Amino acid sequence: MIREEVIFGPIHSRRLGSSLGINLLPEKGKICTFDCIYCECGWNKDGRDDTKLPNAEKVRTALETKLQQCLAAQMPIDSITFSGDGEPTINPEFPQIIDDTIALRDKYYPNSKITVLSNATMVHKPEIFAALSKVDNPTMKIDAPTNELIEKINHPAPGYDIHRVVEALKQFYGNFILQTMFLKSRDFDSSSPEVLNGWMDIVRLLKPREVMVYTIARPTPEVGLQKFTVEEMQALVQPLLKEGFLIQIKG
Repeated sequence: MIREEVIFGPIHSRRLGSSLGINLLPEKGKICTFDCIYCECGWNKDGRDDTKLPNAEKVRTALETKLQQCLAAQMPIDSITFSGDGEPTINPEFPQIIDDTIALRDKYYPNSKITVLSNATMVHKPEIFAALSKVDNPTMKIDAPTNELIEKINHPAPGYDIHRVVEALKQFYGNFILQTMFLKSRDFDSSSPEVLNGWMDIVRLLKPREVMVYTIARPTPEVGLQKFTVEEMQALVQPLLKEGFLIQIKG
């Protein structure tokens, strides 16, 4: 199980380059509105020892210190990335933290992008959508096209509704990145028509400026999961590529 401090890295990301991470969740725990079968942070039940969330002041101070250190060491930072041990947008001070991060980025690393990796469960909230709209790379997750299929792979908290998520994502008018995990489990297969065709229809509806398709890269809490090769994923998304969608595929 991965457990991150408030600020971690920079690390090399297969999707983002040199990435300085921000964890808005507990340093020794995990809080998330999903409980994905593939999550590298493990099951939610195994991360309940620590439930303390960092406040905006703590994040701002830690981020500024780290940016100063990186600048002094001439370390490149391609992306300042909100990820960490769970869903970043559930931190109650998320909007303020985004504003602080933008100000510090502009001061120390003006060429860096700000990325938020989110499962999109909170994007329907006006204050969360407003904050996400300010960052360079709002990266929103949809792994499956129906509530029934999402239950199999993501195990969302009660109240999740893919239709509400899609309606909220329409507000971006395509100016966001859609992120999707491709895998096979005992009862879920990203390549099956019921998953793939419905997912492609959502892509066509939302018209994101970029789609990130990736597969398992680290140990997963559910055993027996199968990954896809880059070549297999390339073939699966071929209809969207032919329609002109920009798709980044990572094995």
